[in-house]
Amino acid sequence: MSRLVVDASVAAKWLTPEAGADEALKLRGRHAFIAPELLLAECANVVWKKVARGELRIDDASLIIPLLQRIDIELTAIKPLVSPATMLALHLNHPAYDCFYLALAVAEARPYVTADDRFVRKLRAANFSEAEVLPLAEAAALTA
Repeated sequence: MSRLVVDASVAAKWLTPEAGADEALKLRGRHAFIAPELLLAECANVVWKKVARGELRIDDASLIIPLLQRIDIELTAIKPLVSPATMLALHLNHPAYDCFYLALAVAEARPYVTADDRFVRKLRAANFSEAEVLPLAEAAALTA
């Protein structure tokens, strides 16, 4: 079983019904996962946004939050990632939040799976080669 770095764009699909959820679920049980602790805050924010937009009821959100806390994923401290994530953000001209996951993938020498296709395109255009970066659909196809 390989270990993958996943970000909130993937983990949120394990918690709430949305496009790409089937692909995200294909990864479960076939891989182990690692992410910065930031993942919890970002997933909580996804739940808040879905409630604010009327896509999710508060009652449903209250059921999702315990799932988020029990998510089967190794969480790492973000403090050691601050410097590399910031430098990646500056070099890529991209939000630092996403770069924490990328910095972890580089540090752990693990593939990084994201549903953020814009970020994948940016990394591929920049010929980023410090870590393997896979869009969710591609990772799910490899798992099938």
